[in-house]
Amino acid sequence: MSWDWEKLKQQQQGKGGVPPQMDEFVNRFKKIKLPGGPLLIIIILIVLLVVTSVYTVRQDEVGIVQLFGRYVRTTQPGLNFKLPLGIEKVTKVNVKQIQTEEFGFSSARIDTRARFRTGSDTDSVALMLTGDLNVALVPWIVQYRVKDPYDYLFKVRNVRRILTDMSEATMRLVVGDRSINEVISKRDEIAVEARGLLQKELDQAQTGIHIVTIEMKRTNVPQPVQPSFNEVNQATQEKEQMIYQAKEEYNKSIPAARGEAERTIKTAEGYALNRVNRAKGDAARFTSLYGEYVKAKDVTKRRLYLETLKEVFPKLGPKYIVDADQKNLLPLLNLGKQNGREK
Repeated sequence: MSWDWEKLKQQQQGKGGVPPQMDEFVNRFKKIKLPGGPLLIIIILIVLLVVTSVYTVRQDEVGIVQLFGRYVRTTQPGLNFKLPLGIEKVTKVNVKQIQTEEFGFSSARIDTRARFRTGSDTDSVALMLTGDLNVALVPWIVQYRVKDPYDYLFKVRNVRRILTDMSEATMRLVVGDRSINEVISKRDEIAVEARGLLQKELDQAQTGIHIVTIEMKRTNVPQPVQPSFNEVNQATQEKEQMIYQAKEEYNKSIPAARGEAERTIKTAEGYALNRVNRAKGDAARFTSLYGEYVKAKDVTKRRLYLETLKEVFPKLGPKYIVDADQKNLLPLLNLGKQNGREK
């Protein structure tokens, strides 16, 4: 049945602008005749009860049931039942989907949400102060899932807001304890440390969120200071190169000098040992000779005398033996000439 609004306006105008009363609506509704009568109404009510009391939870979801707004139970995947007609309300929470939050940049992916200041050259979220008072652009990604649907729905008013705020605060805390070189070169360590701290804060806040991973994107310095930073890096690399070259020369020269010194010391020790052993041998030999000499002085003295003459005589050359009773030496003057003729 449709209302004739033009006719109603005319009636209102005829009655002085008074709108139709409630009893007129009731009378008109009573005049409406539905096909099937009360049976159709009963069927409609039954269908309505069944539709509003049966619901299905998917495999990756759980159902949170509320009775007049108060939490009563959690239902698992499959076909479930609840009180109809809005008495119990079901909120389905996906507990297996990995959700992503991006900080400092925006990708082309549809399933991610980025937190950055649009229309600005420098992202305020990614702009951080390091421990050595340098400024760095640190973009990162947080991937998470829901581990406790009850806490996720009822303990925190805006879960995504607290997640983004805590993520930013945690990352600034971790980056603030490191130098600019560590922030650029040790991104994996920063990600692991930030994940642990962020998970601890989220658990204390009872957000019901589990951090799957934190991924650090390419870290750099702001564009205005990029040339100066490159010059500093180049100077640092040159310094490191010179240090390595100096260490290489040191490793070549010092071991060689130490080897030469060790060789000289060993040679001196060997020479000293040789001299000492020889001196000890000579002393032992002299001591043994002296002992034998003491036992037989005359025999030893004669033997020594003969051995000495045996060594000395071959070195003397021609020898002239003169009789002690010889008074005239003239017969000896031609001895050399005669030896010359014989030769």
